[in-house]
Amino acid sequence: MSKRTGKVLAIHGNLLLVELDCDIIQNEVGYVLTGQQRLKAEVIRIRGNIASMQVFENTKGLKVGDIVEFSNQMLSVQLGPGLLGRVYDGLQNPLPLLAEKHGFFLPRGIIADGLDLNWRWKFTPKVKAGDKVTKGVPLASVRETLFEHLIMVPFNYEGEYHVEWVKEKGEYAASDKIAAIKDANGKIIELTMVFDWPIKVPIKAYRQRMMPKEAMITKVRIIDTLFPIAKGGTYCIPGPFGAGKTVLQQIISRYAQVDIVIVAACGERAGEVVETLREFPKLIDPRTGKSLMERTIIICNTSSMPVAAREASVYTAATLGEYYRQMGLDVLLLADSTSRWAQAMREVSGRLEEIPGEEAYPAYLESRIAEFYERAGVVELNFKKQGSLTIGGTVSPAGGNFEEPVTQATLKVVGAFHGLSRERANARRFPSIDPLESWSRYKSAISQKMIAKAKKILLKGNEVHQMMKVVGEEGTSIEDFMVYLKKELLDSVYLQQNAFDKVDAATDKERQEYVFAKVVSILEIDFSFERKDQARQSFYELRQMLIDFNYKQRESEDFKKQEAKIDSFLKKD
Repeated sequence: MSKRTGKVLAIHGNLLLVELDCDIIQNEVGYVLTGQQRLKAEVIRIRGNIASMQVFENTKGLKVGDIVEFSNQMLSVQLGPGLLGRVYDGLQNPLPLLAEKHGFFLPRGIIADGLDLNWRWKFTPKVKAGDKVTKGVPLASVRETLFEHLIMVPFNYEGEYHVEWVKEKGEYAASDKIAAIKDANGKIIELTMVFDWPIKVPIKAYRQRMMPKEAMITKVRIIDTLFPIAKGGTYCIPGPFGAGKTVLQQIISRYAQVDIVIVAACGERAGEVVETLREFPKLIDPRTGKSLMERTIIICNTSSMPVAAREASVYTAATLGEYYRQMGLDVLLLADSTSRWAQAMREVSGRLEEIPGEEAYPAYLESRIAEFYERAGVVELNFKKQGSLTIGGTVSPAGGNFEEPVTQATLKVVGAFHGLSRERANARRFPSIDPLESWSRYKSAISQKMIAKAKKILLKGNEVHQMMKVVGEEGTSIEDFMVYLKKELLDSVYLQQNAFDKVDAATDKERQEYVFAKVVSILEIDFSFERKDQARQSFYELRQMLIDFNYKQRESEDFKKQEAKIDSFLKKD
């Protein structure tokens, strides 16, 4: 078979114009030949016999006339056992393995398998010869860290198949033939544990898609109570630099009630990515007592890498998330930061000389962001189990301006908005989620009636606070001052959490219900103070007692004593 090739006509940064000698398809992968190197690239536009391709490497040294070889495959990732605990780049190259072979400064054109195809797995068949199967149905399973990893019929196999044979229970390499299926035309297809899937094509091997309803408990009080996230839902965390986006994502990834966590560092600064790579292996999973990396995949793509790789990293993470969802698991995908991905789109769009939209972003910005978040969802699988993929993305608007295009495009498609506040971050009120700006379309596990009361206090207390900035405390009535103190109490003891305290760092659903009811009951008390300094002192003491209450292990003797101390103080006042 003759090679399918093209010839470089022009080079604009990482964008190439290639004259074609063959027919190609959108998103097809090609390799630019320069010396002994093969630089991976993707077709992003075809006009007549001219293709625009984005190169995933530094294009220094490329020249007009260089040959491009086309692979006849779309940009894809390998799916199979062995993904968990890995650190990949945006193209699923295992970074620790490449660093071990080539040192920390990787040469161009280096590509490695995303999975160890020779690793032997303990294999257990789930079907027998003669069984009928369809795409996404498990043929067998292997044990991967904490989970039963299902070996499924590849998702592009449409229609019904009959199992011809399947290997007996035993140890096999990922590349070994483990089963064969026969289609309606009598064609026999042999399968291994591994298959490829194009990253920009959503996986749809399920019976039906359902509305996200069940709350995903993150153990962050302000989120779970006031602005909840649903399993299979979407949310975004916009905020200025230094407001705590990355730390909040790490807290959620550690404590959220999900099975698999996928972190996509799609264009973050190298310093933050290095911090993630150093911290995650050290984090202990509170569910198992083992390393959090045993149920985590990190896609690492810093802002110093070629812009084309940022887009690939987002879709690679989404595809891996959908793959584990197909096993009936609950998956959380954290993208940090989608603003850097959008900036990469803007840069490529400029080189393509497309008509710009607002702030020079491409006109299709909203549709691309929507396509990404739409890959979240709860699905009923073809073997009667349910799986979910929840997607959360951080946004880094310049100057913390939530009116800029990326934030606005994201807000149109997500189900919850956790806006971080520069003012709260500067005041060391963490998590710095603004309780007056944020919102959620999902139902909280906490009583809606109590939430309404708390939000009313927050709103009225903020109004009084703004008034006090103008007229001062002296010009404020004792009644209004009490509202302000109640707002501050709620903020200090419930909306803020100490991520460095073993107890307060994570609050489960039952404790949230109990403590929130306690705090709301205090807010409803009609306190009577004659002087403002007396009220301030009493609320200061009460606040400290409630903060100490948060640090006590629930149902412990200290917890009960502290609660009794609070009740006694309230009776006295």
